[in-house]
Amino acid sequence: MKTESIAMTRSRTRSRTAVAITVALISLLTLDACGTLVGAGVGGLAGNQFGKGKGKTAATAGGVVGGAVLGHVLTGD
Repeated sequence: MKTESIAMTRSRTRSRTAVAITVALISLLTLDACGTLVGAGVGGLAGNQFGKGKGKTAATAGGVVGGAVLGHVLTGD
């Protein structure tokens, strides 16, 4: 029972993360003026889904930087 509960919680968390990323990407495409900021937020959120401990921190930081760069390139601001 406990394993099923953990799996359900992880599944819900992943679903919510996917929705948040989708909403942020739509925002990125419709609000050109804040591409770098939105990209950094989405990248950090995505990066935070990987790793444990310091690896998770590094993945989050890498996601923020990568997302910011991608957001800037896509929107040009």
